[in-house]
Amino acid sequence: MMQEIFVKFPDSPNTGSLQFPFGTRTATALEVSGCAGFHKDGPWKYEDNPIVAVLVNNELKSLSDPIEYNCSIQPLRLFSEQGKRMYRHTLNFLLTMAGMHVCPERDMMIGHTLGDGYYYSFNDDLPVSDELVSSLEAAVKELAAAALPITSKIAAYGEAIEWFEQAGRKNSVLLLQGQNRASIQIYACSGYQDISYEPLLSTTALITRYELRRYGANGLLLRYPRSADPFEIAEFSDNPTIFSIFQEYKQWGSILSVDCLGKLNRLCEERKFIPFIRIAESLQNKKISQIADLIGQKKADTNASLKFILIAGPSSSGKTTFARKLSIQLQVLGLVPIPISLDDYYRNRADVPIDADGNPDLEILGALDTERLNADLIQLSETGKAMIPRFDFSIAKRLPEEHLVQLPENGIIILEGIHGLNPNLTPHISPSAKFKIYISALTQLNLDNHNRISTTDNRIIRRIVRDHNFRGMPAAETLNMWPSVHNGEKNYIFPFQDNADIAFNSALDYELAVLKPFAEPLLKMVKPSDQTYWHAVRLLTFLEKFHPLPSESVPTDSLLREFIGGSIFHDN
Repeated sequence: MMQEIFVKFPDSPNTGSLQFPFGTRTATALEVSGCAGFHKDGPWKYEDNPIVAVLVNNELKSLSDPIEYNCSIQPLRLFSEQGKRMYRHTLNFLLTMAGMHVCPERDMMIGHTLGDGYYYSFNDDLPVSDELVSSLEAAVKELAAAALPITSKIAAYGEAIEWFEQAGRKNSVLLLQGQNRASIQIYACSGYQDISYEPLLSTTALITRYELRRYGANGLLLRYPRSADPFEIAEFSDNPTIFSIFQEYKQWGSILSVDCLGKLNRLCEERKFIPFIRIAESLQNKKISQIADLIGQKKADTNASLKFILIAGPSSSGKTTFARKLSIQLQVLGLVPIPISLDDYYRNRADVPIDADGNPDLEILGALDTERLNADLIQLSETGKAMIPRFDFSIAKRLPEEHLVQLPENGIIILEGIHGLNPNLTPHISPSAKFKIYISALTQLNLDNHNRISTTDNRIIRRIVRDHNFRGMPAAETLNMWPSVHNGEKNYIFPFQDNADIAFNSALDYELAVLKPFAEPLLKMVKPSDQTYWHAVRLLTFLEKFHPLPSESVPTDSLLREFIGGSIFHDN
């Protein structure tokens, strides 16, 4: 007798459980349930915000996945957080598919994000013409108009290896060789096959909002709608600062001879990772030294009017350790770095502006006493000393006791915080007195040519480990807070990143292999009853592909130590 499965549908008019045969597809179950607006066979129109996936006991599943146990099914629409991720991954899938039709002799490689788009280049480093971009855009449009089904299939390990070898996908083969699964999930569409490490949409018909443009001499930019407005492609705004740092980091990848995860895993297998770590750390330290030299040169050129270094970056970018390492390099130049924490300029919690939910909004600039900050900085600059406030987060108030900060003739103040690059933070300070630095973890490493490693995922994993190590916070709580954190970054950090005099990339190509043993047990503590379970499963699936590296191999002055512990800068 065939096993029966009991399924609950919280969004369905049917309040009880429905019974289905084992292996029933989620799409079939949704249709039977009477879920509002769901039609198994379409019509698939982007404007309708259709149901594109489901959460099965809070685990993300495609509409073609089978149901194999008693569960609750929650439908997900295209404009949901998960649906938008699926759209972007499917858009990438469609572009690489178009590339196989338009220029099969050239291997298209996904790179990093740039604003609201993905930067692509080709392995031959030949120029990208406007004609090529037009041909690719026309091919994507044709594939979308054909409303082709995108299906997932399970291939035997050996079969998948053989197919990617024949297709010339060396980096995909390297990645698969580092795994030991008997089967590999592959997505297929009209004869084209590829790996995607997150679910794709079930049809090309939904890919109707995108823009393809040439970027630089040898690349192109695939743009998608911003989360705030899924119907429009925003006006293009360039990010030359971020692009330049990615290009520099790509050069570092060439020096390290590692540009994909398969090559990093091979270093781990062959136990050749120590020289790799040393070179990666040395490249980063050299960059910090170069930034210090620029600051020293500017201070000399401006006849010592440069008084303040402002450092800003998103969550878990390593701002604290970077500031300490930069301070050492400044001391080598004969300067005296004086740290001032922007946290001490928070207003008393009762005086902080309220957000839309009626809670104190600690992310906005208005949460800081900028008038007092500017007055203190001006006094420091003019007299060489000032009384600085102290803020106690345990009571959410400024303490009555203040402390004296003195600025010697060769001194320089270091201010590090979320709003460091916002010109409204220090409007009364002359631009010539400021040197602004943007810092983020902008990894250049890819899984393979068509699957990137998200810089946001890199930072989330850093934060999960740090929150547990130093704040006793479970992974579920960190994941629950992340949307709010990320919204704050989009509103108060990213818009000002091009105000920086220079950008610093805090990513280390080997770091996720080190973070893996720390993060995996924490993510496994997130249970199916938690709404962030889908997120935890996604990150676990991602980390599964990394071979672990021992934390003992990380230098004690490494920026990575800010997250895993054991830093020589801790409490110093």
